[in-house]
Amino acid sequence: MTKSATALLEAQMDRVLQMAGQLFRAKGYSATTVREIAAAANMLPGSLHYRYASKEDLLLALVDHGIERATNAVRAAIDGADDPLDRLRAALRAHLALLVHDDVSIYVLLYEGRSLSGPSRAQMVRRRDRYDALWDGMLHEAAGTGRIRRDADLRLVRLLLLGAANWTAQWFSPKGRYSPDAIADAFLELVWKGLAKPGRGRVLSLVNRSVRPRREKRDE
Repeated sequence: MTKSATALLEAQMDRVLQMAGQLFRAKGYSATTVREIAAAANMLPGSLHYRYASKEDLLLALVDHGIERATNAVRAAIDGADDPLDRLRAALRAHLALLVHDDVSIYVLLYEGRSLSGPSRAQMVRRRDRYDALWDGMLHEAAGTGRIRRDADLRLVRLLLLGAANWTAQWFSPKGRYSPDAIADAFLELVWKGLAKPGRGRVLSLVNRSVRPRREKRDE
């Protein structure tokens, strides 16, 4: 296959994923048919099946693309940042910026990935685990500086930060009071400094030592 033919095929496949993502976003994964995706991409259903054997393959490809985009964005954002806190701030800004921009692969990753099953779901979880590990590494680097309480559960910190950031996609408006960077900075500041006034004492403990934490569920 020539370079021009390969480029044409890749562009066609990109369009297929874009159309599939738009339909999944508008109608939901379950309500969207392969025939509708093929029609939106100006393809015959048979041609679409040649590249993607099932609708689930399309969903997995979109989820993979979303995870890859997020990973690349975070790695690029933290490149050159030496201070662990600066790295966390840059990473959270990059993560949140992806969420509030109109990228169908990120939307599908957040809201339709649960529709995957069997080996496809296991593949998604493995790839998501690698993204989570990137965040865990940054948090452990910050803890290594001695600026994080020793009793803080870093896994819960990661879940808190990413959970707050991910939910921002539901309520963010470009006409709103805060920019994506300002929201990311505020989230990190609240986690880093907390809400209690100095001298008021700790109302709650981050760790209840009478309760053993359960194993993290990787298909959440």
